[in-house]
Amino acid sequence: MSQQRSSWKSNMGFLLAAIGSAIGLGNIWRFSYMAHQHGGGAFLVPYLVALIVAGAPIMIIEYGLGHREKGSSPLSFVRINRKFECLGWWMPVVAMFGIMLYYSVIIGWCINYFFYSFNLSWGTDTQGFFFNQFLQLSDSAAELGGIRISIGAATLFVWVLCWLICYRDIRHGIEKASVIFMPILFLLTIILVLWSISLEGASDAIFNHYLHADWSKINLFAADPVVRSEAGKVWAAAFGQIFFTLSLGFGIMITYASYLPRKTDIGKNAFITCLVNCFYSFLAGFAVFGIVGFMAHSQGVPFEDAIKGGPQLAFVVYPQAISLLPGMNVLFGVLFFLMLIIAGLTSGISLVEAFACAITDKFDWPRGKVVTAVCVAGFCGSLVFTTRAGLYLLDIADHFITNYGLVAGGLLECIIIGWILKASVLRKHVSRLGTVIPPLWDVLVKFITPAVLIYLLYLSLVADLAENYSGYPTDQLILFGVGWLLVCFVLALALTFVPWKPEKLQRRHQPEEDDLLV
Repeated sequence: MSQQRSSWKSNMGFLLAAIGSAIGLGNIWRFSYMAHQHGGGAFLVPYLVALIVAGAPIMIIEYGLGHREKGSSPLSFVRINRKFECLGWWMPVVAMFGIMLYYSVIIGWCINYFFYSFNLSWGTDTQGFFFNQFLQLSDSAAELGGIRISIGAATLFVWVLCWLICYRDIRHGIEKASVIFMPILFLLTIILVLWSISLEGASDAIFNHYLHADWSKINLFAADPVVRSEAGKVWAAAFGQIFFTLSLGFGIMITYASYLPRKTDIGKNAFITCLVNCFYSFLAGFAVFGIVGFMAHSQGVPFEDAIKGGPQLAFVVYPQAISLLPGMNVLFGVLFFLMLIIAGLTSGISLVEAFACAITDKFDWPRGKVVTAVCVAGFCGSLVFTTRAGLYLLDIADHFITNYGLVAGGLLECIIIGWILKASVLRKHVSRLGTVIPPLWDVLVKFITPAVLIYLLYLSLVADLAENYSGYPTDQLILFGVGWLLVCFVLALALTFVPWKPEKLQRRHQPEEDDLLV
């Protein structure tokens, strides 16, 4: 007998959970560094265009699909056509076993550094501490070495927290956690932004590097073909950032929307989620540039030499800057890493939920047992990233999953919704609920967004064929990158061979919705 589907207690609870899923570690360290690399304030132009052309349209797809079909991504796609079930499984499988396995380890790093903040354990050589003492990094991805106990223990704690939150139904688990976590996250971010911009040297970094616009970086019509080519890469990077930062292609937003009641303004919720997520990235950039500008000023070095991208920004640059603060270093460090932990957890629980919901939808197994099994399996899979080669494996897996796995899923999603279900069908469903979606959305979903995603795949493929990613040996890239994607595909394919119960394939609908059925 099918279990009764849970629902959100309030629309605000849903929005906080969806925004929490979208806002993650990448909003804090990835967006800021990309803005620095790609023209400062000028980067906001392609970023906003990407939000309009790709981010919002796909968000509406996922919200509308989940709400219309009242199911996780595999159930939603199989109700459109059984041929597309594999895509429905691909997204949560990649989210869970592709991303969450290493994402949980990064949150574990944040937990370790949260405790290091109390006595500034990283010392004066923060780079040496991170790579040599904390990670004890091996020479290559092929040399796994032993598990770092401190990282493994913190990662276990992350999985236990995810289990505790996801074990209960959506209303009493994720919604309650989001209502608590998200206001704290916003408050911490505002405190750190105000604190950072008040530091000496911060204003110079913010106005001359963050907000200052180098328009040549985004000029697609420059006379010089080299400049046009580089500008094209900047625009592609903006679209990629929008796609990844909104948690699109994971199956998360489809799952979250499936818990919404019938009368919900899907369009308005989609726009709010997109805008709040992007505004948060922009706001967090002030904290990043402010503290890095202070550090550059204190050490008398150019800003370009002080800032770094990715994990190094959080675990090398920030600790160094915290140590240089004139006072209350410990408090700043504690607040910063607490902010990262919360941002990571709100995204992590959504990755677990997307897969757990898909399993319960298909097999009708008790939610508690499914979440327990998923978290145990997830922790065991995460252990490989807690080894001394963990950073290498993380880097390779993240590159292939985000550049190929998620983009391919989003592309197929647009094609299925745009051409098979018909974009107008979903648009009418969303518009009937409140916010009217213009017909231009059909054009975006059918033509423009897929073209952009194909271009992103093309750029990634050309770059990887021309030169090995980050100089890794080919065999390691194939094993830990392509191999990881292949394992996810095999698992997604295997899950499609289990037949659905006939009653699962019948979507409950109101009589007035009959014209929306495929």
